[in-house]
Amino acid sequence: MLVRFINSGLKLIACSLQLVFGLQLAANSLQLAVAPPRLRVSANGRYLMTEKGAPFFWLGDTGWLLLTKLNREDADKYLEDRRQKGFNLVQVMVVHELNDVNVYGDSALAKGNIAMPKTTPGNSFSDPAQYDYWDHVDYIVNKAAEKGIYIALVPVWGSVVKSGKVSEARARAYAEFLAGRYKASPNVVWMNGGDIKGTDSLRVWTTIGATLRAKDPGHLITFHPRGRASSASWFHTENWLDFNSIQSGHRSYEQDTSRGDPHYGEDNWKYIQAGYKKLPVKPILDAEPSYEQIPYGLHDTLQPRWTDKDVRRYGYWSVFAGACGYTYGDNSVMQMHRPADKTSSYGAKDPWYEAINDRGAGQMSYLKKLMLSRPYFERVPDPSLVAEQGDKYNYLAATRGEKYAFVYTCNGRRMKIILGKIAGENIKASWYSPRDGSWQEIGKFPNKGVQEFTPPGTSANGNDWVLVLDAN
Repeated sequence: MLVRFINSGLKLIACSLQLVFGLQLAANSLQLAVAPPRLRVSANGRYLMTEKGAPFFWLGDTGWLLLTKLNREDADKYLEDRRQKGFNLVQVMVVHELNDVNVYGDSALAKGNIAMPKTTPGNSFSDPAQYDYWDHVDYIVNKAAEKGIYIALVPVWGSVVKSGKVSEARARAYAEFLAGRYKASPNVVWMNGGDIKGTDSLRVWTTIGATLRAKDPGHLITFHPRGRASSASWFHTENWLDFNSIQSGHRSYEQDTSRGDPHYGEDNWKYIQAGYKKLPVKPILDAEPSYEQIPYGLHDTLQPRWTDKDVRRYGYWSVFAGACGYTYGDNSVMQMHRPADKTSSYGAKDPWYEAINDRGAGQMSYLKKLMLSRPYFERVPDPSLVAEQGDKYNYLAATRGEKYAFVYTCNGRRMKIILGKIAGENIKASWYSPRDGSWQEIGKFPNKGVQEFTPPGTSANGNDWVLVLDAN
């Protein structure tokens, strides 16, 4: 009885806070010179678009600890760097641990209770003495909106929920608080979960998702699963889930020895392919592939580290399999590693402000530019374009629209392409470089039969190319 009384009281408090902070944030949002449009699922159910109907190719970065480890000046620098590099979304943790404290020394929660966000009256963006944790979150959400960047907010990380410290009642009160506070922010996406199986605390995750949908119907919702898994395994038919996310993970082919659920090694495209076939149709993307500069398998820092060629490969493989976008990650950046930090995770050494310039980050925009260079919503994956598809690093990923086709090789191997799959009597063929966005014209060919194409350079991992075919 006492527990029910306390929970009822907390719910009333949370509801009051929703109104106050929802109105405050609405006022803040109205101050934006140009508010970014809200996001929607496209009419065909495969991709994302803005509410105005423009294609939205999700090019995300994992800035997981942005809210707790960067001050406002550094957050500005980080967001501006990502804007300039073509990223249009950042994935962040709202609460990573129940004792979270941000760089200003302000706690997220009162008494470590997820149902009791620690807020203060007002919302100061100018006086550090008046900052609180949630003011800082507001600031970063608004600053991102000014730069045209969307923020995928993970309400509470999976390990916290798995510990048993988040009941359904507390989860509901917390989700109501978040929905009330950020429903007026046009650039928010909800990313339920956090590196966890949906079956771990299933009712809590369902409660969070359903509450966000009921209280904030204007924002998209997905679920961030554990490594080598897809949200589609647990929540595909849930009304609150707008699109699926996979975490293809950080292990190499040799390290992927798991049993039980389908495991595909480094072949992240297979997760996308499986989700693409599910009904009802929903968009899907790889929200966490191997990070640049993180050790194979994460935990053994003596292992080789994933590089720019690997993050490119994961990007093109997954997108050509039908994904609605791709999330890049960097070991130092995702944890906002600082020289003053006494420890780091997974052997991160470079400070975040240097690691933001790691090669892969600068190359991600070429993927987005290519995908938006041709009619977007008509695109479908089409393995039948390739006569000899290959496996592992020899795999050729293929996708096409009505008058164009893209085929990706991660190692520059020879391709045998079956023509006649797109419109036109003739085709124009070109090479597109995922490394620098440059083009090389190949020539024109009759649009029939089988045609061989050999990419420039010597066949080797990292000599990746996209064969581009256009109706001519």
